[in-house]
Amino acid sequence: MPAKKRRDAGSGTIRQRADGKWEGRYTVGYHPETGRQIMRSVYAKTKREVREKLNKTLTDIQEGTYIEPTSITVGEWLDTWLKEYKINLRQETRASYEMHISIHLKPALGKLRLNKLTTHQIQHLYNSLITERGLSPKTVKNVHGALHGALEQAKINGYLRINPSEGTTLPKVEKEELRIMDANDVSVFLRAIEGDEYELPLFVALFTGLRQGELLGLTWDCVDFEKGTLLINKQHHRAKGEKDYHFSPLKNSRPRSLTAATAVMDALREQQRRQQAWADAAGCAWDNYENLVFTTQLGRYINNKTLWMNFKRIVSSLGMPELRFHDLRHTFSINSLQAGDDIKTVQENLGHATAAFTLSTYAHATMGMKRESANRMDAFIRSVREGAMTASA
Repeated sequence: MPAKKRRDAGSGTIRQRADGKWEGRYTVGYHPETGRQIMRSVYAKTKREVREKLNKTLTDIQEGTYIEPTSITVGEWLDTWLKEYKINLRQETRASYEMHISIHLKPALGKLRLNKLTTHQIQHLYNSLITERGLSPKTVKNVHGALHGALEQAKINGYLRINPSEGTTLPKVEKEELRIMDANDVSVFLRAIEGDEYELPLFVALFTGLRQGELLGLTWDCVDFEKGTLLINKQHHRAKGEKDYHFSPLKNSRPRSLTAATAVMDALREQQRRQQAWADAAGCAWDNYENLVFTTQLGRYINNKTLWMNFKRIVSSLGMPELRFHDLRHTFSINSLQAGDDIKTVQENLGHATAAFTLSTYAHATMGMKRESANRMDAFIRSVREGAMTASA
């Protein structure tokens, strides 16, 4: 008896069910162990509709664009993606993703079938986060980053043909306004912190551009007094939802070496002397087990919020309440550029990923530098013209 001919993948049949609905059945392949046909179905109210659905599905199979139906929901996939595919996230990044998924994404989209999720549904969510929840455009962009990453992995896995978040329109993120201290402000600030408990860390922050976590995570083994350099390779902070402070990788996980001004190294030597005096006075109560440069008088880490509150108290007393701690970093950057440092040096000192990012961030300062460069070129042109005229006379 001749063997039964196998139905090719991509072939199908149409029938009307007992409940009146029309069903289009098609073959997607054969089970590798049993050899049994693997069948799937599409449904519609009319024969014409089911034929259209079936023909589209069969075309997808023939063209290799067919996506196997799945019952997994958006919420289930978001959990799987975070657990299985994002295992190397920094702790604070993971906490941010978990927050966006649990608070914004799963309540709105979590129960939807993953392969039924549409661009419009995602766009509606983004719009509502702005208009109804009052979130900032930057936060919506971060929510989108989490969802887009999860859907992109679903596409790679073959669960989706396209990433439906690709077609969304994100709200415009306004560029952060930089608040910079000019030379007079810096002088006033230095007088205000003189003798303050946090004078030295604030001084070092102002003239190195270190982020707050980098400043408070600086350890003595990363200070080279002979070479006058600082190795910035970690930060000390507490992520949202955490109880304890700890060391963690840098924002972009790239350590950098910073050649500091002599005045900065002198401030660090003074900090070393102060720590020794504190240790002598505290005796067995002294405990700088993390080898931190900036500590309390008992050797423990300085709470980030404590330093921030002290900074805000000082600048508010000076009539500059809008200044943020991060503006010390911006002030250092602008002063470096205006002092003549090239953009590559400033980028490396700040730990930016690219010089292009540094240029973009401080475009207003570099525009002034370009004007000065043009003025110098004008002076050079005048001098060579005068020289040429003198030679021809």
